[in-house]
Amino acid sequence: MSDYAVVDPATGETISTYPTITDEGLDAAIASAFAVARGWAKTSGVAERAALVRRVAELHTERREELAALIVREMGKPLDQALGEVDFAAAIYEYYADHAEGFLADEPIALLDGEGSALVRKAPLGVLLGIMPWNFPYYQVARFAGPNLAIGNTILLKHAPQCPESAAAIETIFRDAGFPEGAYVNLYASNEQAAAVIADPRVQGVSLTGSERAGAAVAEIAGRHLKKVVLELGGSDPFIVLSTDDLDATVQAAVDARLDNSGQSCNAAKRFIVADDLYDAFLEKFTAGLTAAAPSTDADAAVGPLSSAAATARIAAQLEEAIAGGATLVAGGTAEGNFVAPTVLADVAPSNPARHQEFFGPVAMVFRAADEAEAVEIANDTPFGLGSYVYTTDPEQADRVANAIDAGMVYVNVVLADGVELPFGGVKRSGSGRELGRFGADEFVNKKLIRIG
Repeated sequence: MSDYAVVDPATGETISTYPTITDEGLDAAIASAFAVARGWAKTSGVAERAALVRRVAELHTERREELAALIVREMGKPLDQALGEVDFAAAIYEYYADHAEGFLADEPIALLDGEGSALVRKAPLGVLLGIMPWNFPYYQVARFAGPNLAIGNTILLKHAPQCPESAAAIETIFRDAGFPEGAYVNLYASNEQAAAVIADPRVQGVSLTGSERAGAAVAEIAGRHLKKVVLELGGSDPFIVLSTDDLDATVQAAVDARLDNSGQSCNAAKRFIVADDLYDAFLEKFTAGLTAAAPSTDADAAVGPLSSAAATARIAAQLEEAIAGGATLVAGGTAEGNFVAPTVLADVAPSNPARHQEFFGPVAMVFRAADEAEAVEIANDTPFGLGSYVYTTDPEQADRVANAIDAGMVYVNVVLADGVELPFGGVKRSGSGRELGRFGADEFVNKKLIRIG
């Protein structure tokens, strides 16, 4: 029985299933990617590869409605957000098509001693495995595949088991764009088969976006086999409010930051840390704004169903544990099928297990902070370190707090401001490595020194 299936989260109906790849088929897929890496990827020029990546961007745009409809059905994303994700994926491919030659240009090194010259030339590593999650089926693939195919690496892609149709649609786009067969290969692989791929000597690296548990398992296997690894894992991002000249606007930003992708985003704001003098007013307005977003299947809904029954059960168990640990349920806490009502928790004590967990759904924890120092202390009291948000009217305070937060990303007075040019990644248990921007094109390359006497 295959784990790969489309189960509509809005209805619970199993729509289609797909067989897991055989071990023989998996070996053939690796061999195909390896052959391309040794042949085409070594002989093709950057401009040639960039042109193919640009065509991938164009095909995403041409097929945006079809692509969006697939993920609405697979993981419950509201249609308007699904269309936006396809557009963002297209922009990522276009960005790397535009900048591939610059990112891969030789970098001269000024010699301190001796005659001659030296430079660093970037070259592909070879076959890479990508293990991708269900919450952003196109965007997550784009930020891994875009730069690496432009570099000349080849891709084996194991997508989430609940996204088989969008996974197949992506592979079709790469073939229709003109990439040779084997340059990008979709794998309906089991976890055990993915482990075998990482161990295979023909595979040079692995990038995973997913849970801590999955990240730890992949890192262990990669380390055992001396493979380069990039991990983008969970987050429980703080949203710090220290001062504001427009509380309503700040509250709306907080609501938007929590409800992005129905709350199922690694870098969504999840812990709201508010200065004492603003706390009561913020909590009242924030609760009203959050709970006004009624979950539905409308195209423009702010909140859709959670991705699966398992995701809904996980949130319910976390809420039960949080309340048993002394947290106050300010609002929400109910579910109908996989439609979870936006929920606000307060009074989450340091001893409460919920304080250090990631709620992957529309659940917000609100904390009171006596001053800036305590706000930073609460913000850093987490095993995660992905993104963070700071709202203040004091530029010096903004810079000071940004420096003090243990996270890979800090956004000041702005939310939902990710960009194709901005590096994405975290520290602590949120992973290692970076994607997007110039840094995303610098992970899986051989930075080869050439010293000429």
